[in-house]
Amino acid sequence: MERSKSPSPSIHESINVFRSERQCTDILFIAIKAAFILILLVLIIYCMAFGDIYRIINGYDDCANVCGRDNKPDQNLPCKGADRTQEQFLLVEGSGVTESDLHRMCVASCDEVEGLGYTLSEHRSLLIHSKPFLNRCIRKNNPTEEVVTRTGLKNFFQEVSEDLEACQREMLWLAVTSFVFSLLTLLLLRIIPGLIVWLVLLAVVLACTAGTIWLWFRWQYESEHLSETAAEAARTRMNSWLYYAIAATVVTLLVYLVILVMRKRIKLVVQLFKEAGKAIASMPFLLAEPILTFTTIAVVIVLFVYFTVWIESAGMLVVESNNSAKYVKDSTMLFTRWYNLFAFLWFCQFIIGCQHMVIAGAVAGWFFTRNKSQLSNPIGHSYCNLLRYHLGTVALGSFVIAVVQFLRTLLKLLMHTVRNPQNRVTSFLFDCCQCCLQCFERFLQYLTRNAYILTAMHGDPFCLAGKNAFRLLTNNALRVFAINSVGDFVLVLAKVFVVVATGLIGMELIQKKVGLHHPYVPLILVGIFAYLVAHCFMTVYEMTVDTIFLCFCEDCESNDGISRPYYMSRGLMEFVQNSKKALAVSEKSSSRTKQSIQDGKAWMAATKPTGSSGDTAQPRATAISETVD
Repeated sequence: MERSKSPSPSIHESINVFRSERQCTDILFIAIKAAFILILLVLIIYCMAFGDIYRIINGYDDCANVCGRDNKPDQNLPCKGADRTQEQFLLVEGSGVTESDLHRMCVASCDEVEGLGYTLSEHRSLLIHSKPFLNRCIRKNNPTEEVVTRTGLKNFFQEVSEDLEACQREMLWLAVTSFVFSLLTLLLLRIIPGLIVWLVLLAVVLACTAGTIWLWFRWQYESEHLSETAAEAARTRMNSWLYYAIAATVVTLLVYLVILVMRKRIKLVVQLFKEAGKAIASMPFLLAEPILTFTTIAVVIVLFVYFTVWIESAGMLVVESNNSAKYVKDSTMLFTRWYNLFAFLWFCQFIIGCQHMVIAGAVAGWFFTRNKSQLSNPIGHSYCNLLRYHLGTVALGSFVIAVVQFLRTLLKLLMHTVRNPQNRVTSFLFDCCQCCLQCFERFLQYLTRNAYILTAMHGDPFCLAGKNAFRLLTNNALRVFAINSVGDFVLVLAKVFVVVATGLIGMELIQKKVGLHHPYVPLILVGIFAYLVAHCFMTVYEMTVDTIFLCFCEDCESNDGISRPYYMSRGLMEFVQNSKKALAVSEKSSSRTKQSIQDGKAWMAATKPTGSSGDTAQPRATAISETVD
């Protein structure tokens, strides 16, 4: 592929844009990520050496003997080393409020256990009725269970489990139905995207207009029925309706103005939706990408939980003043806790970035192929390019996002630690910082996703791709606004359509079932599942639209459609040609205006009388000409 001196290539040669002159990008971050993983493994092994996962699963007594295990003796603690294999449940009792007042004991059964006081020898006569829960003995008459019993939640959970068991077949069919409706939605977005987009805009206009009219009528009604002796609360309520009506009017006018200004660019959104439908139809296995991503993230979550349990179980044995023992973490273990959390955030963003890169590479390859029938496994080629060249770019992009997410997490913990509800200034500052970090994170996610697209398209490193993506987005700001507002809203409504359609069919199926206690619970679960399915499909569609848009911008900047033919489809080409015609008409009108002014200048110069009036006419004409120029 031949590259020009500009940041983006000026000539694209079919699908070879993905194969020729590619180099590994951001190699340093591959080494950094490898070192990061190695350090994580070393820290986890250190925690495993001083930890026991059964300390968390089963618990341990005052002598640090793990319940349900044969413990090893310790010379610093004579009572440690007992065989607790027959005593697998942990009972915690105490008469104080601090941790040192609590006493832990391994027991064989939770049915009837002798209570414990300050020492092991006192209060032996008190019988405590308890039951096992997560290998812990929980009192049967504890406040939580009492609340659950009195409010009827215990029966509710039992009835819900019976309903779910009775509706298994219907819920399975509804899950399949959600897949069908998601595919149907993608088909409609491909066949009639224009109708769907304009119907959505019409619905927004009607909703804003109707809401504004209703608010004004409501304010008028309140003002007409307000007596002179009305209370201050009634007058405040009337003024509130007035403020609501004014705000709604402003919003409605802004919606009208935005649609009026963006009407031509909305046509581009419609055409991009058509192209995205064609791309997904040509590469249907793109729809399987979210499933692979979800599975991989699930594995990461399992590993994160597993490592977390080992980290929390680790500690150095310490004997306290009351002769009870416990495990206390050292600085390395505390550091490992936060290191593991950051690793979890980084790996999740890395997996999501890989999905973005694969979809972008496949769609860009499809876009820059003139003869679509020559496409040969574009998804496989995109995977190869990712694994061979661009893992470092994804590692860098995901690292940046993970850092911001980690800072947000630390800020949340700090808020809960030092936040004083009575200090409004501190609460306000924390909320402002949290809001700023959240906005910055969303901006980074959007920019990083577009940087991945340009990396998949041209093979640029992350920083250069991010700079070029920012340039393209700012140069096409109005188009970006149209896509992000209209396009995203259409996709949200598509998700709502899938959920509502699945829910309506579910109501028809489940309501006919006899003997159900709470039929709405299976419907809610089915609705959540339908939303997740629709979200997976629409995520692919959204990424496809964004990729085609950047490809379209690159094609417009690199080619002129004459000496360098466009790669875009005929529909997008017609949009560009219509835009050029409109621009040509505007330039022609402007040139006519300039010519008229120049003719006026010549006429005034020829007929200029002597005196002050002629002296003032010439500068005025010159000023007009300079303004137009």
